Amino acid sequence: MNSVMVKVGLGSCGIASGALDVYEYFLSDEVKKNLGNIPLNVTKTSCIGLCFAEPIVEFYESNKKIVYGRVDKKFAEKIIAGISSGSLPSENQILDEEDVKKYVGPQVKLALKNCGVIDPECIEDYIEGKGYNALKKALFDMPNTKIIDIMKESGLRGRGGAGFLTGQKWEFLLKAKGEKKYLVCNADEGDPGAFMDRAILEGDPHSVIEGMTIAAKATGAQLGYIYCRAEYPLAIKRVKKAISEAKEKKFLGENILGTDFSFDIVLKEGAGAFVCGEETALIMSIQGSRGMPTLRPPFPAEKGINQLPTNINNVETYANVPGIIANGAEYFNKYKSGNSTGTKVFALAGKVKRVGLVEVPMGITIREVVQEIGGGSSTKYPLKAVQMGGPAGGCIPENLFDTPINYDSINATGAIMGSGGLVVMDASSCMVDVARYFLQFTQNESCGKCTFCRIGTKRMLEILLRITEGKGSEDDITLLEELSNHVRKTSLCGLGQLAPNPVLTTLKYFKDEYMAHVKEKKCPAGVCRPLIKIIIDPEKCTGCTACVRVCSVNAINGERKKTHTINNEICIKCGICIQKCKFDAIYKS
Repeated sequence: MNSVMVKVGLGSCGIASGALDVYEYFLSDEVKKNLGNIPLNVTKTSCIGLCFAEPIVEFYESNKKIVYGRVDKKFAEKIIAGISSGSLPSENQILDEEDVKKYVGPQVKLALKNCGVIDPECIEDYIEGKGYNALKKALFDMPNTKIIDIMKESGLRGRGGAGFLTGQKWEFLLKAKGEKKYLVCNADEGDPGAFMDRAILEGDPHSVIEGMTIAAKATGAQLGYIYCRAEYPLAIKRVKKAISEAKEKKFLGENILGTDFSFDIVLKEGAGAFVCGEETALIMSIQGSRGMPTLRPPFPAEKGINQLPTNINNVETYANVPGIIANGAEYFNKYKSGNSTGTKVFALAGKVKRVGLVEVPMGITIREVVQEIGGGSSTKYPLKAVQMGGPAGGCIPENLFDTPINYDSINATGAIMGSGGLVVMDASSCMVDVARYFLQFTQNESCGKCTFCRIGTKRMLEILLRITEGKGSEDDITLLEELSNHVRKTSLCGLGQLAPNPVLTTLKYFKDEYMAHVKEKKCPAGVCRPLIKIIIDPEKCTGCTACVRVCSVNAINGERKKTHTINNEICIKCGICIQKCKFDAIYKS
Protein backbone atom coordinates (compact mmCIF):
# COMPACT_ATOMS: atom_id res chain seq x y z
CA MET A 1 0.00 0.00 0.00
CA ASN A 2 1.16 3.53 -0.71
CA SER A 3 1.85 6.01 2.06
CA VAL A 4 -1.35 6.76 3.93
CA MET A 5 -2.37 9.68 6.06
CA VAL A 6 -4.78 10.00 8.93
CA LYS A 7 -5.88 13.43 10.07
CA VAL A 8 -7.41 13.80 13.53
CA GLY A 9 -9.63 16.72 14.47
CA LEU A 10 -8.25 18.29 17.63
CA GLY A 11 -10.56 21.22 18.22
CA SER A 12 -12.11 21.67 21.67
CA CYS A 13 -15.15 19.63 20.61
CA GLY A 14 -12.98 16.75 19.39
CA ILE A 15 -10.69 16.77 22.42
CA ALA A 16 -13.69 16.81 24.77
CA SER A 17 -14.99 13.72 22.96
CA GLY A 18 -11.72 11.82 23.31
CA ALA A 19 -9.84 12.72 20.10
CA LEU A 20 -6.53 13.25 21.89
CA ASP A 21 -6.43 9.58 22.95
CA VAL A 22 -7.09 8.58 19.33
CA TYR A 23 -4.34 10.90 18.04
CA GLU A 24 -1.83 9.56 20.55
CA TYR A 25 -2.76 5.99 19.64
CA PHE A 26 -2.02 6.62 15.96
CA LEU A 27 1.42 7.94 16.97
CA SER A 28 2.17 4.97 19.23
CA ASP A 29 4.80 2.26 18.75
CA GLU A 30 1.98 -0.29 18.76
CA VAL A 31 0.61 1.16 15.51
CA LYS A 32 4.06 1.25 13.88
CA LYS A 33 4.54 -2.40 14.80
CA ASN A 34 1.10 -3.40 13.44
CA LEU A 35 1.63 -1.60 10.13
CA GLY A 36 5.13 -2.92 9.49
CA ASN A 37 6.46 -1.38 6.30
CA ILE A 38 3.35 0.67 5.54
CA PRO A 39 4.27 4.35 6.14
CA LEU A 40 1.65 6.28 8.15
CA ASN A 41 1.58 10.07 8.22
CA VAL A 42 -0.38 11.28 11.26
CA THR A 43 -1.42 14.93 11.27
CA LYS A 44 -3.75 17.03 13.36
CA THR A 45 -6.23 19.69 12.43
CA SER A 46 -9.07 21.51 14.13
CA CYS A 47 -12.87 21.35 13.96
CA ILE A 48 -14.33 20.81 10.47
CA GLY A 49 -17.76 21.78 11.77
CA LEU A 50 -19.16 18.28 12.25
CA CYS A 51 -19.31 18.59 16.03
CA PHE A 52 -22.18 16.07 16.21
CA ALA A 53 -19.85 13.28 15.01
CA GLU A 54 -16.69 13.95 17.04
CA PRO A 55 -14.06 12.55 17.34
CA ILE A 56 -13.43 12.70 13.60
CA VAL A 57 -10.65 10.97 11.67
CA GLU A 58 -9.99 11.53 7.97
CA PHE A 59 -8.22 8.80 6.02
CA TYR A 60 -6.27 9.58 2.84
CA GLU A 61 -4.62 7.11 0.47
CA SER A 62 -3.82 8.04 -3.14
CA ASN A 63 -7.04 9.70 -4.37
CA LYS A 64 -9.15 8.03 -1.74
CA LYS A 65 -10.65 9.91 1.20
CA ILE A 66 -12.85 8.50 3.93
CA VAL A 67 -14.21 10.50 6.86
CA TYR A 68 -14.92 8.54 10.01
CA GLY A 69 -17.02 9.89 12.88
CA ARG A 70 -17.39 8.91 16.53
CA VAL A 71 -13.96 7.31 16.53
CA ASP A 72 -12.77 5.95 19.86
CA LYS A 73 -9.53 4.03 20.49
CA LYS A 74 -11.24 0.70 19.81
CA PHE A 75 -12.44 1.87 16.40
CA ALA A 76 -9.05 3.45 15.69
CA GLU A 77 -7.60 -0.06 16.09
CA LYS A 78 -10.06 -1.22 13.41
CA ILE A 79 -8.83 1.52 11.06
CA ILE A 80 -5.22 0.41 11.56
CA ALA A 81 -6.20 -3.24 11.00
CA GLY A 82 -8.01 -2.12 7.83
CA ILE A 83 -4.96 -0.24 6.57
CA SER A 84 -2.83 -3.31 7.21
CA SER A 85 -5.24 -5.71 5.46
CA GLY A 86 -6.25 -3.34 2.67
CA SER A 87 -9.91 -3.52 3.72
CA LEU A 88 -10.97 -0.43 5.64
CA PRO A 89 -14.03 -0.61 7.92
CA SER A 90 -17.29 0.54 6.38
CA GLU A 91 -19.07 1.49 9.61
CA ASN A 92 -18.87 4.96 11.18
CA GLN A 93 -18.30 6.60 7.80
CA ILE A 94 -19.84 10.05 7.55
CA LEU A 95 -20.25 12.52 4.70
CA ASP A 96 -21.50 9.96 2.20
CA GLU A 97 -22.86 11.15 -1.15
CA GLU A 98 -26.24 12.14 0.32
CA ASP A 99 -24.65 13.92 3.30
CA VAL A 100 -22.30 15.84 1.03
CA LYS A 101 -25.25 16.99 -1.06
CA LYS A 102 -27.32 18.15 1.94
CA TYR A 103 -24.65 19.23 4.40
CA VAL A 104 -21.70 20.40 2.32
CA GLY A 105 -23.53 21.46 -0.86
CA PRO A 106 -25.28 24.60 0.47
CA GLN A 107 -22.20 25.83 2.33
CA VAL A 108 -19.54 28.25 1.13
CA LYS A 109 -16.35 28.29 3.19
CA LEU A 110 -14.58 31.65 3.18
CA ALA A 111 -13.86 32.48 6.82
CA LEU A 112 -13.63 28.75 7.61
CA LYS A 113 -11.73 27.69 4.48
CA ASN A 114 -8.71 26.49 6.47
CA CYS A 115 -10.52 25.19 9.57
CA GLY A 116 -10.31 21.42 9.66
CA VAL A 117 -7.94 21.49 6.68
CA ILE A 118 -4.57 22.75 7.94
CA ASP A 119 -2.61 22.13 11.12
CA PRO A 120 -3.38 25.33 13.05
CA GLU A 121 -0.10 25.10 14.95
CA CYS A 122 2.04 25.03 11.80
CA ILE A 123 2.58 28.31 9.93
CA GLU A 124 4.03 26.38 6.98
CA ASP A 125 0.61 24.80 6.43
CA TYR A 126 -0.97 28.25 6.34
CA ILE A 127 1.68 29.61 3.96
CA GLU A 128 1.33 26.58 1.68
CA GLY A 129 -2.33 27.50 1.24
CA LYS A 130 -1.31 31.00 0.03
CA GLY A 131 -1.37 32.40 3.53
CA TYR A 132 0.17 35.87 3.96
CA ASN A 133 0.05 36.49 0.19
CA ALA A 134 -2.66 39.07 0.83
CA LEU A 135 -0.41 40.84 3.33
CA LYS A 136 2.42 40.95 0.78
CA LYS A 137 0.02 42.40 -1.79
CA ALA A 138 -1.20 45.03 0.68
CA LEU A 139 2.36 45.96 1.67
CA PHE A 140 4.00 46.13 -1.73
CA ASP A 141 1.24 46.82 -4.24
CA MET A 142 -1.49 48.81 -2.52
CA PRO A 143 -1.66 52.21 -0.84
CA ASN A 144 -3.80 52.27 2.29
CA THR A 145 -6.66 54.06 0.53
CA LYS A 146 -6.82 51.29 -2.07
CA ILE A 147 -7.10 48.66 0.65
CA ILE A 148 -9.99 50.54 2.20
CA ASP A 149 -11.68 51.01 -1.18
CA ILE A 150 -11.62 47.25 -1.81
CA MET A 151 -13.01 46.57 1.65
CA LYS A 152 -15.83 49.04 0.99
CA GLU A 153 -16.52 47.50 -2.42
CA SER A 154 -16.69 44.04 -0.88
CA GLY A 155 -19.56 45.14 1.35
CA LEU A 156 -18.13 43.23 4.33
CA ARG A 157 -20.10 44.19 7.40
CA GLY A 158 -18.86 43.59 10.94
CA ARG A 159 -19.67 40.02 11.91
CA GLY A 160 -19.82 40.81 15.61
CA GLY A 161 -23.51 41.68 15.53
CA ALA A 162 -24.01 45.33 14.62
CA GLY A 163 -23.20 44.81 10.95
CA PHE A 164 -21.43 48.15 10.39
CA LEU A 165 -19.48 48.41 7.11
CA THR A 166 -15.90 47.35 7.79
CA GLY A 167 -14.29 49.53 5.11
CA GLN A 168 -16.09 52.60 6.40
CA LYS A 169 -15.00 51.84 9.94
CA TRP A 170 -11.38 51.54 8.82
CA GLU A 171 -11.68 54.83 6.94
CA PHE A 172 -12.74 56.56 10.17
CA LEU A 173 -9.55 55.31 11.84
CA LEU A 174 -7.36 56.30 8.89
CA LYS A 175 -8.67 59.87 9.04
CA ALA A 176 -8.54 60.11 12.85
CA LYS A 177 -5.78 62.23 14.39
CA GLY A 178 -3.59 60.72 17.08
CA GLU A 179 0.04 60.07 17.94
CA LYS A 180 -0.76 56.34 18.05
CA LYS A 181 -3.56 54.14 16.76
CA TYR A 182 -4.81 50.78 17.98
CA LEU A 183 -6.64 47.79 16.56
CA VAL A 184 -8.67 45.33 18.62
CA CYS A 185 -9.94 41.89 17.69
CA ASN A 186 -13.01 41.22 19.81
CA ALA A 187 -12.94 37.50 20.67
CA ASP A 188 -15.01 37.92 23.82
CA GLU A 189 -17.57 35.39 22.61
CA GLY A 190 -20.13 34.97 25.39
CA ASP A 191 -23.45 34.00 23.78
CA PRO A 192 -24.86 30.69 25.06
CA GLY A 193 -24.51 28.12 22.29
CA ALA A 194 -22.05 30.21 20.24
CA PHE A 195 -18.56 29.01 19.32
CA MET A 196 -17.76 30.60 15.94
CA ASP A 197 -14.84 32.75 17.10
CA ARG A 198 -13.37 29.95 19.19
CA ALA A 199 -13.39 27.60 16.21
CA ILE A 200 -11.63 30.12 13.95
CA LEU A 201 -8.96 30.96 16.53
CA GLU A 202 -8.40 27.25 17.20
CA GLY A 203 -8.46 26.26 13.54
CA ASP A 204 -6.94 29.18 11.62
CA PRO A 205 -5.35 31.79 13.91
CA HIS A 206 -3.04 33.12 11.18
CA SER A 207 -5.99 34.34 9.10
CA VAL A 208 -6.96 36.64 11.97
CA ILE A 209 -3.38 37.83 12.45
CA GLU A 210 -3.01 38.48 8.71
CA GLY A 211 -6.38 40.27 8.59
CA MET A 212 -5.40 42.51 11.52
CA THR A 213 -2.01 43.31 10.00
CA ILE A 214 -3.63 44.32 6.70
CA ALA A 215 -6.07 46.50 8.67
CA ALA A 216 -3.13 48.10 10.46
CA LYS A 217 -1.46 48.88 7.14
CA ALA A 218 -4.71 50.42 5.87
CA THR A 219 -5.40 52.56 8.94
CA GLY A 220 -1.96 53.42 10.29
CA ALA A 221 -2.33 51.43 13.52
CA GLN A 222 0.84 50.43 15.37
CA LEU A 223 -0.46 47.99 18.01
CA GLY A 224 -3.23 45.41 18.08
CA TYR A 225 -4.95 43.44 20.82
CA ILE A 226 -6.71 40.10 20.50
CA TYR A 227 -9.13 40.15 23.42
CA CYS A 228 -10.06 36.52 24.08
CA ARG A 229 -11.95 35.13 27.04
CA ALA A 230 -9.83 32.94 29.32
CA GLU A 231 -12.39 30.11 29.05
CA TYR A 232 -10.87 29.36 25.62
CA PRO A 233 -7.52 27.84 26.67
CA LEU A 234 -6.89 25.98 23.39
CA ALA A 235 -7.65 29.08 21.31
CA ILE A 236 -5.31 31.13 23.52
CA LYS A 237 -2.54 28.54 23.21
CA ARG A 238 -2.78 28.45 19.41
CA VAL A 239 -3.02 32.23 19.03
CA LYS A 240 0.09 32.69 21.17
CA LYS A 241 1.97 30.18 19.03
CA ALA A 242 0.71 31.80 15.82
CA ILE A 243 1.85 35.26 16.97
CA SER A 244 5.28 33.85 17.78
CA GLU A 245 5.52 32.07 14.39
CA ALA A 246 4.40 35.19 12.52
CA LYS A 247 7.12 37.25 14.22
CA GLU A 248 9.77 34.66 13.35
CA LYS A 249 8.75 34.84 9.68
CA LYS A 250 8.69 38.68 9.79
CA PHE A 251 4.94 38.86 9.09
CA LEU A 252 4.54 40.69 12.39
CA GLY A 253 6.66 43.02 14.50
CA GLU A 254 9.28 45.58 13.50
CA ASN A 255 9.84 46.35 9.79
CA ILE A 256 7.49 43.70 8.48
CA LEU A 257 8.97 41.84 5.45
CA GLY A 258 11.75 44.41 5.26
CA THR A 259 9.47 47.44 4.90
CA ASP A 260 9.24 50.49 7.11
CA PHE A 261 5.83 49.25 8.36
CA SER A 262 5.73 47.90 11.91
CA PHE A 263 2.81 46.35 13.77
CA ASP A 264 2.59 44.11 16.80
CA ILE A 265 -0.22 42.11 18.42
CA VAL A 266 -0.76 41.44 22.12
CA LEU A 267 -3.07 38.72 23.41
CA LYS A 268 -5.28 39.94 26.23
CA GLU A 269 -7.24 37.38 28.26
CA GLY A 270 -10.65 38.49 29.48
CA ALA A 271 -12.43 37.26 32.59
CA GLY A 272 -15.60 36.25 30.76
CA ALA A 273 -17.82 39.27 31.29
CA PHE A 274 -20.52 39.27 28.60
CA VAL A 275 -20.69 43.08 28.66
CA CYS A 276 -17.09 43.22 27.41
CA GLY A 277 -18.42 42.25 24.00
CA GLU A 278 -19.51 45.90 23.85
CA GLU A 279 -16.76 48.07 22.35
CA THR A 280 -16.31 50.67 25.06
CA ALA A 281 -16.54 48.12 27.90
CA LEU A 282 -13.93 46.01 26.11
CA ILE A 283 -11.64 49.04 25.88
CA MET A 284 -12.01 49.67 29.61
CA SER A 285 -11.05 46.06 30.31
CA ILE A 286 -7.98 46.23 28.05
CA GLN A 287 -6.86 49.29 30.01
CA GLY A 288 -7.13 47.33 33.27
CA SER A 289 -10.38 48.85 34.50
CA ARG A 290 -13.68 47.18 35.21
CA GLY A 291 -15.49 46.40 31.96
CA MET A 292 -18.23 49.03 31.88
CA PRO A 293 -19.49 50.90 28.80
CA THR A 294 -19.01 54.62 28.33
CA LEU A 295 -21.10 57.22 26.55
CA ARG A 296 -20.75 57.55 22.79
CA PRO A 297 -19.80 59.92 21.20
CA PRO A 298 -16.86 60.08 21.28
CA PHE A 299 -16.64 56.80 19.38
CA PRO A 300 -13.57 54.54 19.68
CA ALA A 301 -12.29 55.72 16.29
CA GLU A 302 -11.80 59.13 17.92
CA LYS A 303 -11.01 58.19 21.52
CA GLY A 304 -10.49 54.56 22.39
CA ILE A 305 -7.58 52.88 24.18
CA ASN A 306 -5.65 55.49 26.17
CA GLN A 307 -7.95 58.11 24.63
CA LEU A 308 -6.37 57.45 21.24
CA PRO A 309 -8.02 56.35 17.95
CA THR A 310 -9.03 52.67 18.04
CA ASN A 311 -10.78 50.27 15.68
CA ILE A 312 -12.58 47.12 16.82
CA ASN A 313 -13.72 44.19 14.66
CA ASN A 314 -14.51 40.63 15.64
CA VAL A 315 -12.70 37.40 14.77
CA GLU A 316 -14.83 36.42 11.76
CA THR A 317 -14.53 39.90 10.26
CA TYR A 318 -10.72 39.83 10.32
CA ALA A 319 -10.65 36.21 9.06
CA ASN A 320 -12.45 37.35 5.89
CA VAL A 321 -9.97 40.15 5.11
CA PRO A 322 -7.08 38.15 3.53
CA GLY A 323 -9.39 36.50 0.99
CA ILE A 324 -10.90 39.83 -0.04
CA ILE A 325 -7.52 41.55 -0.47
CA ALA A 326 -5.95 38.58 -2.28
CA ASN A 327 -8.87 37.93 -4.66
CA GLY A 328 -10.67 41.28 -4.94
CA ALA A 329 -14.05 42.53 -3.79
CA GLU A 330 -15.92 40.28 -6.25
CA TYR A 331 -14.62 37.20 -4.42
CA PHE A 332 -16.80 38.24 -1.49
CA ASN A 333 -19.69 40.30 -2.82
CA LYS A 334 -20.73 37.77 -5.45
CA TYR A 335 -22.70 36.22 -2.59
CA LYS A 336 -25.29 38.90 -2.02
CA SER A 337 -28.77 39.28 -0.55
CA GLY A 338 -30.20 42.76 -0.14
CA ASN A 339 -27.52 44.94 1.44
CA SER A 340 -25.66 41.95 2.83
CA THR A 341 -22.70 40.32 1.08
CA GLY A 342 -20.48 37.33 1.59
CA THR A 343 -21.08 34.47 3.97
CA LYS A 344 -21.98 34.06 7.61
CA VAL A 345 -20.69 31.49 10.07
CA PHE A 346 -23.28 30.01 12.43
CA ALA A 347 -22.97 27.79 15.46
CA LEU A 348 -25.88 25.42 14.96
CA ALA A 349 -27.05 24.10 18.33
CA GLY A 350 -30.13 22.77 20.06
CA LYS A 351 -32.73 20.24 18.90
CA VAL A 352 -31.22 19.55 15.50
CA LYS A 353 -29.52 16.39 14.23
CA ARG A 354 -26.27 17.85 12.92
CA VAL A 355 -25.10 20.37 15.51
CA GLY A 356 -21.88 22.11 14.64
CA LEU A 357 -20.32 24.95 12.73
CA VAL A 358 -21.62 25.97 9.30
CA GLU A 359 -20.81 28.79 6.87
CA VAL A 360 -23.50 29.77 4.41
CA PRO A 361 -23.91 32.43 1.71
CA MET A 362 -26.16 35.41 2.36
CA GLY A 363 -29.67 34.78 1.04
CA ILE A 364 -29.97 31.15 2.12
CA THR A 365 -33.10 30.64 4.22
CA ILE A 366 -33.30 29.64 7.86
CA ARG A 367 -35.20 26.53 6.76
CA GLU A 368 -32.38 25.43 4.46
CA VAL A 369 -29.86 25.83 7.27
CA VAL A 370 -31.96 24.00 9.85
CA GLN A 371 -33.60 21.30 7.71
CA GLU A 372 -31.03 20.59 5.01
CA ILE A 373 -27.68 21.36 6.62
CA GLY A 374 -28.82 20.65 10.17
CA GLY A 375 -30.87 17.58 9.27
CA GLY A 376 -34.07 18.73 10.96
CA SER A 377 -35.38 17.85 14.39
CA SER A 378 -33.32 15.51 16.51
CA THR A 379 -36.35 14.56 18.59
CA LYS A 380 -39.81 13.13 18.01
CA TYR A 381 -41.22 16.66 18.15
CA PRO A 382 -41.56 19.11 15.23
CA LEU A 383 -39.42 22.23 15.17
CA LYS A 384 -40.93 25.32 16.73
CA ALA A 385 -38.48 28.23 16.55
CA VAL A 386 -34.88 29.35 16.32
CA GLN A 387 -33.14 31.81 18.60
CA MET A 388 -30.79 34.05 16.57
CA GLY A 389 -28.39 36.62 17.90
CA GLY A 390 -27.81 35.13 21.34
CA PRO A 391 -29.29 36.62 24.53
CA ALA A 392 -29.68 39.95 22.72
CA GLY A 393 -31.37 38.30 19.75
CA GLY A 394 -34.88 37.06 19.24
CA CYS A 395 -36.96 33.97 18.63
CA ILE A 396 -38.15 33.37 15.06
CA PRO A 397 -41.10 30.96 14.68
CA GLU A 398 -41.19 28.01 12.29
CA ASN A 399 -43.66 29.76 9.96
CA LEU A 400 -40.92 32.36 9.25
CA PHE A 401 -38.19 29.82 8.50
CA ASP A 402 -38.32 30.82 4.82
CA THR A 403 -36.84 34.20 5.79
CA PRO A 404 -33.58 34.77 3.87
CA ILE A 405 -30.51 35.21 6.02
CA ASN A 406 -29.36 38.80 5.63
CA TYR A 407 -29.16 41.67 8.06
CA ASP A 408 -32.32 43.51 7.01
CA SER A 409 -34.57 40.44 6.75
CA ILE A 410 -33.52 39.04 10.10
CA ASN A 411 -33.91 42.45 11.76
CA ALA A 412 -37.44 42.66 10.34
CA THR A 413 -38.44 39.59 12.36
CA GLY A 414 -37.42 41.28 15.60
CA ALA A 415 -34.28 39.15 15.96
CA ILE A 416 -30.74 40.12 14.95
CA MET A 417 -27.97 38.36 13.06
CA GLY A 418 -25.68 38.77 16.05
CA SER A 419 -22.32 37.06 16.00
CA GLY A 420 -23.86 33.85 14.67
CA GLY A 421 -25.50 31.79 17.40
CA LEU A 422 -28.42 29.77 16.05
CA VAL A 423 -30.24 27.69 18.67
CA VAL A 424 -32.97 25.39 17.36
CA MET A 425 -36.02 24.63 19.51
CA ASP A 426 -38.73 22.01 19.07
CA ALA A 427 -42.31 21.74 20.36
CA SER A 428 -41.07 20.57 23.76
CA SER A 429 -39.66 24.07 24.40
CA CYS A 430 -41.69 26.57 26.41
CA MET A 431 -41.17 29.98 24.84
CA VAL A 432 -41.98 31.80 28.08
CA ASP A 433 -39.24 29.80 29.80
CA VAL A 434 -36.88 30.49 26.88
CA ALA A 435 -37.45 34.23 27.33
CA ARG A 436 -36.86 33.84 31.07
CA TYR A 437 -33.60 31.94 30.47
CA PHE A 438 -32.09 34.53 28.13
CA LEU A 439 -33.25 37.48 30.21
CA GLN A 440 -31.79 35.88 33.34
CA PHE A 441 -28.48 35.60 31.48
CA THR A 442 -28.39 39.26 30.42
CA GLN A 443 -29.64 40.41 33.83
CA ASN A 444 -26.81 38.53 35.52
CA GLU A 445 -24.29 39.94 33.03
CA SER A 446 -25.44 43.57 33.34
CA CYS A 447 -22.59 45.73 34.60
CA GLY A 448 -25.13 47.72 36.63
CA LYS A 449 -24.05 51.13 35.37
CA CYS A 450 -27.40 52.38 34.08
CA THR A 451 -30.68 52.24 35.96
CA PHE A 452 -33.01 50.75 33.36
CA CYS A 453 -30.64 47.93 32.51
CA ARG A 454 -29.80 47.18 36.15
CA ILE A 455 -33.28 47.48 37.64
CA GLY A 456 -35.53 47.23 34.58
CA THR A 457 -34.25 43.79 33.56
CA LYS A 458 -34.56 42.68 37.20
CA ARG A 459 -38.24 43.69 37.31
CA MET A 460 -38.83 42.00 33.94
CA LEU A 461 -37.23 38.82 35.21
CA GLU A 462 -39.42 38.87 38.32
CA ILE A 463 -42.52 39.11 36.12
CA LEU A 464 -41.38 36.18 33.95
CA LEU A 465 -40.68 34.11 37.05
CA ARG A 466 -44.18 34.84 38.35
CA ILE A 467 -45.68 33.77 35.03
CA THR A 468 -43.70 30.52 34.88
CA GLU A 469 -44.73 29.75 38.47
CA GLY A 470 -48.42 30.20 37.70
CA LYS A 471 -48.70 33.41 39.73
CA GLY A 472 -48.89 35.85 36.82
CA SER A 473 -51.78 37.89 35.47
CA GLU A 474 -52.74 39.53 32.18
CA ASP A 475 -51.61 42.85 33.69
CA ASP A 476 -48.15 41.33 34.05
CA ILE A 477 -47.96 40.76 30.30
CA THR A 478 -48.90 44.40 29.64
CA LEU A 479 -46.32 45.58 32.19
CA LEU A 480 -43.68 43.27 30.71
CA GLU A 481 -44.11 44.80 27.27
CA GLU A 482 -44.06 48.33 28.67
CA LEU A 483 -40.87 47.70 30.64
CA SER A 484 -39.24 46.07 27.61
CA ASN A 485 -39.73 49.21 25.53
CA HIS A 486 -38.39 51.47 28.29
CA VAL A 487 -35.28 49.32 28.79
CA ARG A 488 -34.60 49.31 25.03
CA LYS A 489 -34.83 53.09 24.75
CA THR A 490 -32.93 54.16 27.85
CA SER A 491 -30.08 51.70 28.37
CA LEU A 492 -26.57 52.96 27.71
CA CYS A 493 -25.15 50.10 25.66
CA GLY A 494 -26.21 47.24 23.42
CA LEU A 495 -26.55 44.78 26.29
CA GLY A 496 -29.45 46.67 27.85
CA GLN A 497 -30.85 47.98 24.57
CA LEU A 498 -31.20 44.47 23.14
CA ALA A 499 -31.89 42.50 26.33
CA PRO A 500 -35.69 42.71 25.86
CA ASN A 501 -35.52 41.13 22.37
CA PRO A 502 -36.21 37.54 23.49
CA VAL A 503 -39.20 38.79 25.52
CA LEU A 504 -40.62 40.99 22.77
CA THR A 505 -40.27 38.36 20.04
CA THR A 506 -41.83 35.61 22.14
CA LEU A 507 -44.67 37.98 23.05
CA LYS A 508 -45.09 38.78 19.35
CA TYR A 509 -45.09 35.22 18.02
CA PHE A 510 -46.06 33.05 20.99
CA LYS A 511 -48.46 35.18 23.02
CA ASP A 512 -50.86 32.22 23.26
CA GLU A 513 -48.29 30.49 25.47
CA TYR A 514 -48.12 33.49 27.79
CA MET A 515 -51.92 33.56 28.00
CA ALA A 516 -52.05 29.84 28.80
CA HIS A 517 -49.64 30.46 31.67
CA VAL A 518 -51.60 33.36 33.17
CA LYS A 519 -55.21 32.40 32.38
CA GLU A 520 -55.22 28.61 32.43
CA LYS A 521 -52.24 28.28 34.79
CA LYS A 522 -50.86 25.75 32.36
CA CYS A 523 -47.58 25.34 30.48
CA PRO A 524 -48.50 23.90 27.05
CA ALA A 525 -44.98 22.48 26.56
CA GLY A 526 -44.90 20.89 30.01
CA VAL A 527 -41.69 22.66 31.01
CA CYS A 528 -42.59 25.05 33.85
CA ARG A 529 -42.65 22.70 36.84
CA PRO A 530 -45.06 24.59 39.11
CA LEU A 531 -47.68 24.35 36.32
CA ILE A 532 -47.22 20.64 35.61
CA LYS A 533 -49.12 17.67 36.96
CA ILE A 534 -47.85 14.13 36.48
CA ILE A 535 -50.75 11.75 35.91
CA ILE A 536 -50.90 7.96 35.94
CA ASP A 537 -53.57 6.56 33.61
CA PRO A 538 -55.38 3.82 35.59
CA GLU A 539 -56.43 2.14 32.34
CA LYS A 540 -52.83 1.65 31.20
CA CYS A 541 -51.00 1.15 34.51
CA THR A 542 -50.06 -2.53 35.02
CA GLY A 543 -48.58 -2.11 38.48
CA CYS A 544 -45.08 -3.08 37.33
CA THR A 545 -43.55 -0.76 40.02
CA ALA A 546 -40.84 0.54 37.63
CA CYS A 547 -41.93 4.11 38.40
CA VAL A 548 -41.88 3.49 42.15
CA ARG A 549 -38.30 2.27 42.02
CA VAL A 550 -36.99 5.41 40.25
CA CYS A 551 -38.95 8.05 42.19
CA SER A 552 -36.40 9.79 44.42
CA VAL A 553 -39.00 11.56 46.55
CA ASN A 554 -41.39 8.63 47.07
CA ALA A 555 -44.28 10.44 45.41
CA ILE A 556 -45.69 7.27 43.78
CA ASN A 557 -47.73 4.76 45.73
CA GLY A 558 -49.13 1.37 44.78
CA GLU A 559 -48.75 -2.34 45.18
CA ARG A 560 -47.38 -4.69 42.58
CA LYS A 561 -49.90 -5.57 39.82
CA LYS A 562 -52.28 -2.87 41.10
CA THR A 563 -52.90 0.63 39.73
CA HIS A 564 -50.46 3.21 41.10
CA THR A 565 -51.16 6.80 42.11
CA ILE A 566 -48.95 9.88 42.30
CA ASN A 567 -48.94 12.64 44.91
CA ASN A 568 -48.37 15.88 42.99
CA GLU A 569 -47.80 17.79 46.22
CA ILE A 570 -44.61 15.81 46.73
CA CYS A 571 -43.66 15.20 43.07
CA ILE A 572 -40.76 17.35 41.81
CA LYS A 573 -41.82 16.86 38.15
CA CYS A 574 -38.46 15.40 37.11
CA GLY A 575 -40.16 13.19 34.51
CA ILE A 576 -37.97 10.12 35.13
CA CYS A 577 -41.04 8.00 35.84
CA ILE A 578 -42.40 8.92 32.39
CA GLN A 579 -39.16 7.78 30.75
CA LYS A 580 -39.14 4.48 32.67
CA CYS A 581 -42.78 3.54 32.06
CA LYS A 582 -42.94 0.98 29.22
CA PHE A 583 -46.72 1.19 28.91
CA ASP A 584 -47.14 4.96 28.28
CA ALA A 585 -49.25 5.08 31.42
CA ILE A 586 -47.61 8.22 32.85
CA TYR A 587 -47.81 11.63 31.26
CA LYS A 588 -47.59 15.36 31.96
CA SER A 589 -50.68 17.54 32.05
